[in-house]
Amino acid sequence: MERDVEFLEMVVKALVDNPQDVKTNRTVDEMGVLITLDVNSADMGKIIGRSGNTAKAIRTLLRVVGMKNNARVNLKINEPEGAKRNDSVTKDFDQAMEDLKL
Repeated sequence: MERDVEFLEMVVKALVDNPQDVKTNRTVDEMGVLITLDVNSADMGKIIGRSGNTAKAIRTLLRVVGMKNNARVNLKINEPEGAKRNDSVTKDFDQAMEDLKL
């Protein structure tokens, strides 16, 4: 197994509640290495983190591992089937106050 995939799996399995559902796929092309990550839908929040900070940190660490091995490594996190996205627009303060009034 490649070191970048080995590193990614170690980090992700330590973060999630369902490590048996972690799946990675590594492809190499002229742009570099692309690792796709699949996790259980219940664990997506743990991988993405607040404002995407955990995912950003994992990507940064993968790039460092890639540089050490003379490769450009990118990470794609696949959204699980049946996952629900919260695309609702955040209400501004005045709308929220109106909603609270009885």
